[in-house]
Amino acid sequence: MAIEDNPRAREQYGAELKRRREAAGLTQEQLSQRAVMSRTHIAHIEAGRRRPDVDDARRLDQELGGDGFFVNFLPTLDGKQVAEHFKEALEFEGRATTIKEYAANLVPGLLQTKAYAYEVLGTGYPRQDDEARDKVVDTRLERARVLDTFQSPELCFLLDEAVLRRVVGGPAVMGEQLRHIMELGASRRIRVHVLPYSVGAHALQAGFLSLMWFDDLPPIAYAEGVNSGRILELPSVVRTCQELYDQALGDALSHRKSLDLLRSVAEDYEHEAQRTDHL
Repeated sequence: MAIEDNPRAREQYGAELKRRREAAGLTQEQLSQRAVMSRTHIAHIEAGRRRPDVDDARRLDQELGGDGFFVNFLPTLDGKQVAEHFKEALEFEGRATTIKEYAANLVPGLLQTKAYAYEVLGTGYPRQDDEARDKVVDTRLERARVLDTFQSPELCFLLDEAVLRRVVGGPAVMGEQLRHIMELGASRRIRVHVLPYSVGAHALQAGFLSLMWFDDLPPIAYAEGVNSGRILELPSVVRTCQELYDQALGDALSHRKSLDLLRSVAEDYEHEAQRTDHL
């Protein structure tokens, strides 16, 4: 993990703010009045000298139709921890209008509860103290704020059944985590599909894959392995990744049946947690 001030990211953030402001036909003064921010603060953000806080970023998204960009891009600016190989993918994630992800073993970061994320991020090397782990967890939860509204991006998650069955943090943590995914799916904020064990071998069994689409960029893919990740931009490679995703999705349970399975497994974990508490 890396903690650092990121001048280049601030410059990119500021350039995007300026681009969207001008596209909306607004001066800095007009935007400052709408977003309840000072014109000077907006000027500093556009110049890459300052970063907005979360409330500022939300208002910028609201006034400029940022589709969550200004909130989601905050972790790259300063004082946040992200894996070195994930930095570029995080920038793309903040601009995406559609995201489709496949997870083989663990709940994807965007869907993780605090307790689940704390357990996952406590593994790995080098080991971290509690304060460092808390910062990583905070970054992950801040990314998940994109789930707070029905604005972009559209989100679809394809989960191997192993994601549901791998016990991370104990049955109580797992019950809460699966309920969280189930509630997001039931509220129509996300679509979720589970690839059951009965499918056997499938097109995406190799590892984590994220597909992203944009209004102003060609689609990309992001593939992740052990302490590594790659942005894939070559159109033929991206199309292959999309085809593999579609093939695996064709083998998965429907959204409704996936929610039923999530509920059933969550209930099993909750019953197990209750039995443990009574011992």
